Amino acid sequence: MSWLIILPIIAAIASGGGLVIEKVVLKTRKVGPRLYQTAGFLAIILIMIPFIFFFWKLDPAALSLTNILIMLAVVAGSVIANVFVFYSLKWEKVSHIEPARLLEPLFVILLAIGFSYLFGETLFERNTAVIIPAIIASLALVASHIKKHHLEFNKYFIAAILGSLFFALELVVSRLILDFYSPMSFYFIRSFLVLLVSYLIFRPNFNRLPKKARWEILAAGAIWIVFRVLMYYGYIELGVIFTTLMLMLGPIFIYLFAWKFLGEKPGWRNLGAAVVIIAAVLYAVLA
Repeated sequence: MSWLIILPIIAAIASGGGLVIEKVVLKTRKVGPRLYQTAGFLAIILIMIPFIFFFWKLDPAALSLTNILIMLAVVAGSVIANVFVFYSLKWEKVSHIEPARLLEPLFVILLAIGFSYLFGETLFERNTAVIIPAIIASLALVASHIKKHHLEFNKYFIAAILGSLFFALELVVSRLILDFYSPMSFYFIRSFLVLLVSYLIFRPNFNRLPKKARWEILAAGAIWIVFRVLMYYGYIELGVIFTTLMLMLGPIFIYLFAWKFLGEKPGWRNLGAAVVIIAAVLYAVLA
């Protein structure tokens, strides 16, 4: 595994940078989440076009009816997840739904365990030396963001939980067909289909995007390409659960970036969760 471990760590750093840019665009530039989603996927497609000629891979097996239906399920999961998240974001503060958003890694781990009994350990590992620290790290991550006022399970909080669940389901289902694509081609096709469906649903007006926001969205798009491609590669080479554990380092980099560029100091709970996550990662790597 050795040097391959570096890949999800790079992806974790990318996720931290991408999220900070998104916060800047949505808050400072006053871009609506629906417009941002559509513009974000458009930016991803435009950036990937030159690279897709060099990293294209599409196994003929990907075109079987079963695998096409799986791809459509992945796209549907992504679209539904975004609808739930947008609904919760429209009526609830981001800080209030943060614990629900951070349930995604835990959902990925639990779904991957369940899928391992359905599809075998070839695609989904069942190594307890990885599963146990991954679950501990995900619980610590969620617990670090829970406060008393977060425990009000209103419809917006529930919508955020469903968003995390569908995002996790999309990721785990993706593993069923990843071997028929390169990570780059899979993300390109998936993003193009999500862009198409999002555009048809939201009918955004791109003229409303400030010029500065356009460049920032392009930068965020490039970062998310790095994140997703490396994550998919990690799924294939390292396993879904191990990669998910490594990606939980992402919030630690988010704390650092937010402290450095946004002036937001992490609380003692965040620091405690960071220690637990780092310890869990080290245990899984060295076990």
